[in-house]
Amino acid sequence: MIPKKVKFRKWHRMRENPKKVHVATRGNSLDFGSFGLVAQETKEIWANQIEAARKTMARYTNNAGKIWIRIFTDMPITKKPAEVGMGKGKGDLSGFVYRARPGNVIFEVDGLDEATCREALRKGGSKLPVKTKTIAR
Repeated sequence: MIPKKVKFRKWHRMRENPKKVHVATRGNSLDFGSFGLVAQETKEIWANQIEAARKTMARYTNNAGKIWIRIFTDMPITKKPAEVGMGKGKGDLSGFVYRARPGNVIFEVDGLDEATCREALRKGGSKLPVKTKTIAR
């Protein structure tokens, strides 16, 4: 899950006030499925974590029903190699992340019974670095 093209290869880190809770104002309602996985805290979710959660949910549901991924990793993250001194510029691109905020719907599921949907979302949520909860329509 990486963008095809980006305007700027390296971004600023977008510092945020840790005392302030920034709640999601967009992407915070169920639009497609009957059940959804919602973030409870602000964290960066990497593309490989989203894919791990999606695979876990698909495996549990035996690819029955429909799973929607409601987030996309579009923020580039850079890292400097290990044991490199300070200075000499910003590090190389290491991957893309999505900054989740409380209230963001991460996944939606439909086409299965309630118990299966809730358990699939619980298993998928355990692969993510954010605290999550399951909601229903």
